[in-house]
Amino acid sequence: MSILITDILKFEDLKNVKIRFNQQNNFDFDPIKFFKEDKQRLLNGHFHNYAKKKSYKKGDITVGFAKIENNKWLLFDVSIITKDLNKFNAVGYEYQALTEYEKYCGRLIIEFHNKSQNLIRRAESVINDCKITQILEDTFDNDIFPGYDNIYLSWNDLNRVINKNIWKTALENQKGIYLITDKNKGKMYVGSAYGENMLFGRWSEYLKNGHGGNKELRDLGFNYIKENFSYSILDIYKSTIDDNIILKRETWWKNTLLTRKFGYNKN
Repeated sequence: MSILITDILKFEDLKNVKIRFNQQNNFDFDPIKFFKEDKQRLLNGHFHNYAKKKSYKKGDITVGFAKIENNKWLLFDVSIITKDLNKFNAVGYEYQALTEYEKYCGRLIIEFHNKSQNLIRRAESVINDCKITQILEDTFDNDIFPGYDNIYLSWNDLNRVINKNIWKTALENQKGIYLITDKNKGKMYVGSAYGENMLFGRWSEYLKNGHGGNKELRDLGFNYIKENFSYSILDIYKSTIDDNIILKRETWWKNTLLTRKFGYNKN
């Protein structure tokens, strides 16, 4: 049996409750990025009025979700509108957070497929389609492991998540071929992980010094690496696979991506 958000967020009357599904748009609005780095900017978007239409009215309870990926959404705010500022193309309201729901903000994740182009929905019409998939132990910060094929992390994000239990368990039990990308210069580095603690062990070295023993990377400087490098996985292997298979595959990727000629690989 599915657990719905009404099982957790017990509103007395849904008639004055509106849910806003905040997602990335073409105007540099990135809800999850703002949740982690600039919460006020996220709230400004949540309480924004369009050019000719008001989003809420005084007394409305607003529920804010930020899109994580696909149909997964993170709860970040439950507030009541205390004043209508009568502004358009701007933040249109004063509001007050409802403290009884704050413990779920940043932790409660739902699955919801929004079939409408309208991102602001009346709770009565959609709330039974909002299924809880997870309540995190701590505040969301890329806590969810997305699967090996979907890993793409900046140095700062990798540093933040690598020691979380779900990430550490996933990375220390798998060998693999990984890709480091210099987002500033467009150059790449292909590496392999098959030693102690496998991917977890190898990537932990990069977090300590940035270069992992590679001279080309060392010459860039640690601060440059922190600001410009991202990490992803090309191939994943069980811990029992022969290391020679991984080394051959690493060579194949270096040849395919031309990382010896145009990237940071020198062997």
